[in-house]
Amino acid sequence: MKVILLQDVKKLGKKGEIVETAEGYGRNYLLPRKLAKEANVANVNQAKQDQATAAHRAAQQRDEAVVLGAQVEKVVVTLPVRIGENSKMFGSVTSKDVAEALIKQTGLKIDRRKIELKTAVKGLGEYTAVAKLHPDVTSEFKVVVVAE
Repeated sequence: MKVILLQDVKKLGKKGEIVETAEGYGRNYLLPRKLAKEANVANVNQAKQDQATAAHRAAQQRDEAVVLGAQVEKVVVTLPVRIGENSKMFGSVTSKDVAEALIKQTGLKIDRRKIELKTAVKGLGEYTAVAKLHPDVTSEFKVVVVAE
């Protein structure tokens, strides 16, 4: 029996795939639990159209991430921090601080959780941060830590 999966099913396939299953498994398990629908002509055409739409949307998101990555690579984020005696920093600079400074200084819409520092910020100077904008697209930018 051919079915179109409506959700991911372990050891069978991902959402939207057309798979061949045993008659009993399809009728008694997948269909009643709304994990799949029968693969008739109308449903197959709809599934193919949905797959094409999803592929187009994914390509569009990737293109947007590439453009945003090009903008981010040009940015130099400046972070002022409080310095004590012997040029030691009070506290530390985290990726959250870098993300907030990046958003404030540039106005770009980037998820804070997608920004990581390559190395720990130990003092004043230049550091490199990475923005993971898409599973395929990452961009690096400079972070300059200066005394307040």
